[in-house]
Amino acid sequence: MKFIEGGVTAAKGFLATGIHCGIRKNRSKRDLALIYSTTLCTASAVYTTNLVKGAPLLVTKEHLKDGHAQAVICNSGNANTCNWNGAQIAEETCEILAKELNIPSNNIVVASTGVIGQLMDIEPFKVGIPPLVKALNENGSDEAAEGIMTTDTIKKEVAVEFEIGGKTCKMGGIAKGSGMIHPNMATMLVFITSDVAISSEMLDKALKNDIKNTFNMVSVDGDTSTNDMVTVLANGQAGNRVIDKDDEDFKTFMKALNTLTISLCRKIAGDGEGATKLLECVVTCASSEEIAKVVAKSVITSSLTKAAMFGADANWGRVLCAIGYSGANVDVNKIDVSFKSVKGTIEVCKNGAGIDFSEEIAKEILLEKEIDILVNLNSGYEKATAWGCDLTYDYVRINGDYRT
Repeated sequence: MKFIEGGVTAAKGFLATGIHCGIRKNRSKRDLALIYSTTLCTASAVYTTNLVKGAPLLVTKEHLKDGHAQAVICNSGNANTCNWNGAQIAEETCEILAKELNIPSNNIVVASTGVIGQLMDIEPFKVGIPPLVKALNENGSDEAAEGIMTTDTIKKEVAVEFEIGGKTCKMGGIAKGSGMIHPNMATMLVFITSDVAISSEMLDKALKNDIKNTFNMVSVDGDTSTNDMVTVLANGQAGNRVIDKDDEDFKTFMKALNTLTISLCRKIAGDGEGATKLLECVVTCASSEEIAKVVAKSVITSSLTKAAMFGADANWGRVLCAIGYSGANVDVNKIDVSFKSVKGTIEVCKNGAGIDFSEEIAKEILLEKEIDILVNLNSGYEKATAWGCDLTYDYVRINGDYRT
């Protein structure tokens, strides 16, 4: 298993691109992205748990009922949500693209991100899709990654290479996500491609198992978005024996997927709106995995803890406070807390109580870009990890005038 270049076009048979089609006023920013496989793929997706769902999610869910897809189209700048004609625009977008690609419209995944509740027009899609298709290329992942960005400050791409049954296989992904990110699927837009041959049933099983410990453990601001989903397409061009059962080949596929999704989780959390630091909360020695998850997510979503990390303040009491109101059944008198970065590790709490430590060393550790919050519950053998970011002045600035 190794990381490689290429993003969503690393896998055989995948092309991608991104252009400006007129949805955004700023012509220097791409606002329409396309991913296309030269052959039909097995496909799976998971969707936001928010009751308010963007029309593209509902259309995509219908399109993926047969477990297959061949293309993904996504616009940024204006989210197709809470629009009276949202479903019509999503379906018409697929029909226009289907004609250009010469594939059935129900083999298209459609997505949208940006400002919620603003009217959308089909014209930018009519104008933009023909040149979008013509621009498809084997190195277009970078362009597609840019085309799905909103308040993101960096493009989020990753790809891995691995072997199944003696065949070299690849998997790549792009993601967008900076705000309105909170656990319980989905929390962002993620598009993953692979050239592995795998049945739609096993692909669905792999994705739904993976997100429990990856994308569902990411939080930036406690808001679960309306438009977001994670989609995986696999076209089988690597030539491996089709994975249709839970065997060693499936385990290898799962490992590759997990490696890729964890990398994307860290990129998303670290690029939270206004963020200056990536926070990783690792909970160990829990009596159950569920308790470990609840504790990790509570710590990572605590506004006071996030603010303390921004200020490089080793305020471990805020960590314990978040654990205390999490609802997890833990013995607070057994909890140990440490902070860690490339500058070292410092223990700040033992058995639920404060201990002497150097504030100067703690400050030096917490001034780094990546901080680990280590929580030992001393009650069992289970563990969990959650990802988040610090809470800064810029988060309020960005969201105070996001629409206007």
